[in-house]
Amino acid sequence: MTMSVPLIHSDRLTLSPFCGHDAAEAWPCITPTLARYMEWDPAPSPEAFRDVWQAWLPAMEKGTDLVFPVRRSSDGLFLGLAGLHHADTPAPEFGIWIREDAHGHGYGKEAVLAVWAWATATLRPARFVYPAAEQNWKSRRIAEAMGGVVVDRQPAPKFVRVVYSVPVK
Repeated sequence: MTMSVPLIHSDRLTLSPFCGHDAAEAWPCITPTLARYMEWDPAPSPEAFRDVWQAWLPAMEKGTDLVFPVRRSSDGLFLGLAGLHHADTPAPEFGIWIREDAHGHGYGKEAVLAVWAWATATLRPARFVYPAAEQNWKSRRIAEAMGGVVVDRQPAPKFVRVVYSVPVK
């Protein structure tokens, strides 16, 4: 399935499909402290990050994984990345990270809610999945704000993961 992903807008944010020119802004924001609650570690260089993001492009073209740079609409400032993984399944999975100097403004929640609304209307899944590190309370509150309930608890290499089932919007 080839998917055409539009711009997604919320009150303060614009989310667009990831493309190569977004990488230069994303890479320096993926710090070790930011990544402590991520399944993966930061790429050690822009060249190594290129291998990561270039793998996203065919998956985005197929519609299996969608990656959206999150930008503040007022000035275009890059804030982070939102993801919808396994988008072609009955239970797509949310992902979000916001650069550390932009934490505390509700951007992560606003971005995920915007993707949730778009995906519910466009993809019509049965439900969504939202995994989070057990100790990442800010991320867990996003899942809970969408009506998510914990359905699984799994060991992961860096932390214990809780998995939320989130209803469609």
